[in-house]
Amino acid sequence: MAKRRVLILGGGFAGTYAARRLDRTLARRDDVEVVLISQENYLLFTPMLHEVAAGDLYAADIVNPLRKMLKRVRFFEAEVVGIDLSERRVRFESGPLRRKHEIIYDYLLLALGSETNYFGMDDVEARASSMKTLLDAALLRERMVAVLEDAATEPDEARRRRLMTFVVAGGGFAGVETVGAMNDFLRETIRYYPELEESMLRVVLVHSSKVVLPELGERLGRYAQEKLKMRGVEVLLETRVKAYEQYTVKLAQGEPIDAVTIVWTAGVKPVAAVESLTVDKIKARLKVNEFLELAGHEGLVWAVGDCAAVPDGGGGVQPPTAQHGLRQAMAAAKNIEAAVNGRAKKAFHFSTIGQLASIGRRAGVAQILGFRFSGFVAWFLWRTVYLSKLPGMMKKLRVAISWSLDLIFAREIEQLLTMRDVEKVEKLSMSLRSTREALEKATAAAERPRPDRG
Repeated sequence: MAKRRVLILGGGFAGTYAARRLDRTLARRDDVEVVLISQENYLLFTPMLHEVAAGDLYAADIVNPLRKMLKRVRFFEAEVVGIDLSERRVRFESGPLRRKHEIIYDYLLLALGSETNYFGMDDVEARASSMKTLLDAALLRERMVAVLEDAATEPDEARRRRLMTFVVAGGGFAGVETVGAMNDFLRETIRYYPELEESMLRVVLVHSSKVVLPELGERLGRYAQEKLKMRGVEVLLETRVKAYEQYTVKLAQGEPIDAVTIVWTAGVKPVAAVESLTVDKIKARLKVNEFLELAGHEGLVWAVGDCAAVPDGGGGVQPPTAQHGLRQAMAAAKNIEAAVNGRAKKAFHFSTIGQLASIGRRAGVAQILGFRFSGFVAWFLWRTVYLSKLPGMMKKLRVAISWSLDLIFAREIEQLLTMRDVEKVEKLSMSLRSTREALEKATAAAERPRPDRG
């Protein structure tokens, strides 16, 4: 008997939690195969990314291997490059040589998330750091240490000032938590550099709205930005970055800022495979109904998480947050089970429980069930809630121990990635690219029709 295949695209919160649900149900059956395709072979706990950037946690503390989490679901580490809804076919590429594959599905769950949106600013994309992946956070920490080392040996006043200036673009959750973590790390670390003084540091947050963290309301947003200012962060409101040229951040309003480091957290967009789909969308996100089914493909294709525009019951769409994505994933998995088993599907309804943000140095802001919290209480709630949500008891223990030690000892400031290491990576990348091109030429030559010599 041919197996019916349930294909899940994306290994973030939504895709992984849907796969975990189906791992316990449909994947047990002999007539059903569940497959998960993800670019990484781990689930990244993104709410703690800024803690990796600040050196509070190690990268391994906030990831869980997918192959350990899933016992029966087949897993492919690969990048989805094309989706054909009419033929129920997905194209993906795997490995350093980007080998091409295709897979047919019977039921499809789209949970591909989003990627950083630079709004067409190629100069910003080429030079700015971002905060979407584990590598982004780890590299940002390495960059801060490298810049301090460079500044300590820089005799020129203007160049040193440029090295010691750090700009974060975007005042949402990612931007505020990142700038708070960076500011703490830099101001605590600079005391180990006798050539530098804290007064030389300039940390700037650029935000396009009147108040940061608009999702939490004006009161908590103003509290957050005032706390950041008290700790030395410059907050530039109602302006945006329009270019980054020759290590100068150019703003739509105000004077340009000379800075070697810019971190971009000002927007996201769907991944290319979702962007290319010719289906109904709402602000580039896939339009789904109350059952999380893709419009025009009911009973066959579902979409959840950042890539989906899920109705909120009030005429709008739900925000692309982890708490919504997790619950959408579970509801979609149950509706896929219903489709496979011929049962009635159930509509998805969920309202935001609360939102929390850490703004550095044991302070935070939170809004939970309509109640607002700020300061140490909100910071404590942030750590408590997210520690409880972190998958895996071993990871919880590691993070709890790291946080406890952080109360006693200073952060580590070793630079693990040097220019020599970067050059080695570039050399390896060039070698792999050459190998891939050679293999593609050999394959094309082998497939070319040979002339008839008869």
